[in-house]
Amino acid sequence: MINTIGDILQILGALAFFIYGMKIMSEGIQKAGGVQLRKVLSIMTRNRFLGALSGFLVTAFVQSSSATTVMTVSFVNAGLLSLVEAAGLILGANIGTTITGWIISVLGFQVKLHILSIPIFAIAVPLLFIKRGKIRFWGDFLIGFAMLFLGLQFLKEAIPTLQEDSETLAFLSSFANWGFLSGIIFILFGAITTVIVQSSSAAMALTLVMSANGWIPLEVAATMVLGQNIGTTVTAEIAALVGNVFAKRAARIHSLFNILGVCWMFLILPWFLECLDSVLQQTIYTNSAYTETQNVPLALSAFHTVFNILNALIFIGLVPWLVNLATKTVKSRGEEDEINRLDYLASLVSVSELSIIEVQKKVAHFGEVTSRMSGFISTMLFSINPNEPEEMMGKIQKYEKITNRINLELTEYLIKISKEDVTSKTAFKIKGLIDSCSELERIANIFHQMAETIERKRTDKIWFNQQQRTHLNNQLDLINTSFKIMNENLTMSPENAQGITNALQIEKQINDQHDLMRKESQEKSTHQEYNVHSELIYHNLSSSLERIGDHLFAISRAVIEEN
Repeated sequence: MINTIGDILQILGALAFFIYGMKIMSEGIQKAGGVQLRKVLSIMTRNRFLGALSGFLVTAFVQSSSATTVMTVSFVNAGLLSLVEAAGLILGANIGTTITGWIISVLGFQVKLHILSIPIFAIAVPLLFIKRGKIRFWGDFLIGFAMLFLGLQFLKEAIPTLQEDSETLAFLSSFANWGFLSGIIFILFGAITTVIVQSSSAAMALTLVMSANGWIPLEVAATMVLGQNIGTTVTAEIAALVGNVFAKRAARIHSLFNILGVCWMFLILPWFLECLDSVLQQTIYTNSAYTETQNVPLALSAFHTVFNILNALIFIGLVPWLVNLATKTVKSRGEEDEINRLDYLASLVSVSELSIIEVQKKVAHFGEVTSRMSGFISTMLFSINPNEPEEMMGKIQKYEKITNRINLELTEYLIKISKEDVTSKTAFKIKGLIDSCSELERIANIFHQMAETIERKRTDKIWFNQQQRTHLNNQLDLINTSFKIMNENLTMSPENAQGITNALQIEKQINDQHDLMRKESQEKSTHQEYNVHSELIYHNLSSSLERIGDHLFAISRAVIEEN
């Protein structure tokens, strides 16, 4: 019987060793495979089906559904994902986390991989001292991998077998004879265990060891796994507490999906397990997991996977309904509760390799916001409605403040993650994104200065002739085309980014237009009808647009060089 503090600390220590090994392994592989992970994440916003696939692949890769769901919640909070996109990602993450059970069941129980842990350390530790490329990150991964299976072995040794501890078995068995209430108790036990250790993978490992040692039968272990599916939602709910209303709704979607899934499975659990065991006897093992204890881990892993796949298939078509239900159950507390911020993202997503693609989307949004100011300038210059110029002036002042805030948030976040241990490619990409933010902020400032110039022109009743208006309109059209090219480059994935040719061509056309306008102004300077004040403002606006073209080209060039 486990009745001493030493026995309890032995189990807790083994579990802690396992969790720490998983953490080191997960962070190492995220850093080593950052580029590949970013490519997976880059497709996740297209629709919820691809989102589910991305959620599965990322979670299977990093071995942590909590990391994926918390990351998803943080991206929703930052305005980088919609609730529908987040829902697909969460569905896939629940399937991805079942891979951990198979790794433990096969490599931990069948292959006995812990025997190789010490030799793996001998290979991995020297890799940590190699500074070139990603090799040191693979060293982290190998060390975490070895620690994970050592921790699993310690856990197996810390938990007595059925023969060694019949009193504990009798104690647990007393809870298994209460019918429906027993199921509820073990679901709660699985949920609470997951909340305490803050890792569904660790809770799953504990359940696998308990079942393999004969403490709990298959049906009880399966009930505990259902509880773990509920317990893992608490991590995202806690993370969302400091987020905006959209982050809370994303976490609620995760909770609703898991809780509703557990409810329908709990109602058919005995029949479902018997059918599953029958199939497994014909494919994986010979003797039933109900009679052969050593087969329970495999049966449990299969149950965990099949249940989450079925649950995802059921609810992927009900995503709009889940979003609607989450929206109704999590009410907005006002405008402040709906502001998208990146500072929350920075506090949750510790591995920059995973977050860069999402920051790039935020920079693309920054570019789209800035491009709207060109339309405001055009309206100020050419509108025949006497009230519109003043209205546009107010919008430009508002947008100038918005761009300042976005630039500050993005730059602070990028500087923060640049201080982490990142690959050289990621460091270069971070620098390019910081430069792009600075360029966009400068463009917004130039638009604001142009608006003030136009406002003074209007107040002083200085007018442009038809040729000046036509040339300025042509130059603005070229600027809008340059904005379009820049935004396309910002939103494209690295492998699809456009070449520099288009950006260079439009930049040359903007410069040629500016040169033409300046040359014509110089030629007219000797004419009697030459208006000095009008020409000065005209030249000021043309030069400002030419500078904006330079900044837009610099952004496209930076994006293409990053990729």
